[in-house]
Amino acid sequence: MSESRAFCPRCGEPMPERSASDANGEEGAADPLRPGAEVELCDSCYFENFDFVDAPDRIDVRVCAQCGAVYRGNRWVDVGAQDYTDIAIEEVSEALAVHVDVEDVAWQVEPEQIDENTIRMHCYFTGVVRGTPVEEEVMVPVKIARQTCSRCGRIAGDYYASIVQIRAEGRTPTTEEIDRAKEIANTVVADMEATGDRNAFITEIGEVDEGLNMKVSTNKIGKKIANKTVEEFGGSVNDAETLVTEDEDGNEVYRVTFAVRLPPYIPGDVIDLEDDEKGPVIVRSAHGNLKGIRATTGERYEASYEEGNAPDARKLGELEDAVETTVVTVEDENAVQVLDPETYQAETVARPDYFDPDAETVPVLKSRAGLHILPDPDPDTGDEADESGHYDPYADRGESDV
Repeated sequence: MSESRAFCPRCGEPMPERSASDANGEEGAADPLRPGAEVELCDSCYFENFDFVDAPDRIDVRVCAQCGAVYRGNRWVDVGAQDYTDIAIEEVSEALAVHVDVEDVAWQVEPEQIDENTIRMHCYFTGVVRGTPVEEEVMVPVKIARQTCSRCGRIAGDYYASIVQIRAEGRTPTTEEIDRAKEIANTVVADMEATGDRNAFITEIGEVDEGLNMKVSTNKIGKKIANKTVEEFGGSVNDAETLVTEDEDGNEVYRVTFAVRLPPYIPGDVIDLEDDEKGPVIVRSAHGNLKGIRATTGERYEASYEEGNAPDARKLGELEDAVETTVVTVEDENAVQVLDPETYQAETVARPDYFDPDAETVPVLKSRAGLHILPDPDPDTGDEADESGHYDPYADRGESDV
């Protein structure tokens, strides 16, 4: 390579003639003596102070000892980490900087676990500068600082902003309703966590004599749980605010209680309506207006708008209370004789349209309203029972509860 008329400004040695593409990636000759041209060092002086990699002396990583979240920037980020080696690699990757003049950069890292909270990251780099292959090795220690994130701190401190109370009108919620309400709450929180909401959690779930109490982290979660519970079981929601404190800006902070009131009757209940002489009703749905079928005829029943899901009635029993008894004879299209399951005497009862005239036995319920034939879900296929085990009297009739 021929010498140019330029000299290294540091050592005074003549500069070899270099193309601009060697010097700065552009075509054309580079002449440092020309006004406005960048001053360029010779290779010897250039590499004397050349830093391939800029690396910090140490990296501190803050992790939550409870949930595995990592503090990044100015907030906690959920990563679910158990082994923090991958986290250390990510932090080192973001902290290292390679000189802009290096081309064809390749690198690898080998972590060395020193103790529970210290990882040495051995980083190996290769590249090309001014046509010369270069390589460098750096070691960056990563210190793991185990702390408690804001979310886990709130959970540990029993923090909550909302209470959801599950109650039922005139009765105690069933085990199925209590268990399902818990599932709904956990699902709501899980869905919000999946969107990145770190403020979503359940502080406490406790069963009481009247039903279920749930303390949750935000009013938004409480409202969602209450509304979804009513969507599934029917009923109503009332909310009440209580002033608990003021925040650092002087704004009032309220705690909201959502009182869920489930309907007095559930699918499968057999009720006797007041001032009604058409016979007991087998409840199918309590969403909106109460709906069901008559135990005397099998005809559809729906409460009026004013009655809603709680018409004046008394509960006679449940489908599960029915006992099998023998069919004596079918008298006509409106009546059938069966044996009284207590006296074993033949008794004429109403014949609902769900009665099978070829059946030898039928389930009956004896109550203060008399003896009535109840629907018999198919024990082999379960085609007439819903997922909760309740009979669906409209399943084979194309009708809906809406």
